[in-house]
Amino acid sequence: MKIAIVYDSGYGHTARQAEAVADGIRRVAGAEPLLIKVADGETPWATLADSDAIIFGSPTYNGTLSSRLKKFMEDSTRPAWLPLAWRDKIAAGFTNSGAQSGDKLNSLIAMALFAAQHGMIWAGVDMMPGRGADDMNRLGGWLGAMAQSDDVAPELSPIPSDLRTAAHLGERVAKLAARLKSNA
Repeated sequence: MKIAIVYDSGYGHTARQAEAVADGIRRVAGAEPLLIKVADGETPWATLADSDAIIFGSPTYNGTLSSRLKKFMEDSTRPAWLPLAWRDKIAAGFTNSGAQSGDKLNSLIAMALFAAQHGMIWAGVDMMPGRGADDMNRLGGWLGAMAQSDDVAPELSPIPSDLRTAAHLGERVAKLAARLKSNA
């Protein structure tokens, strides 16, 4: 079972979140994460077509997605959109910003709407909000995994609880994709 992680990362913080999502996917027997950086420019259509799920990730800049992820969504996916080639694939999302809120919800809504337009099935975070910095889902995201990064090297931020939340999302998507695949 293959799960694509299509993401952008301006400074490396969202890339750490993508790696955490991949770690969560690896927790599920038979699940293989496929990291796809939109900054590389070429869309691997065959890989996305063969994927059982697609997880989208972007930093939140000025309350919305990065321009590169927007470009991928708006300009690149027409070949998959017209025939609804991604119909019934599990989809999910994650985002990161410098502020605690940073309007990350807007980025996740944009990803979920994009997935809905492709006929995908959206999976959010299935846990209650944490109450402290060490708790998973400390930022209280329901629609996807949220992280906050300080203006430091990506090795130092986002904090471990945000990365554990991202890993949980990856594991959840892999389990849902496996369940959907076994019932097909």
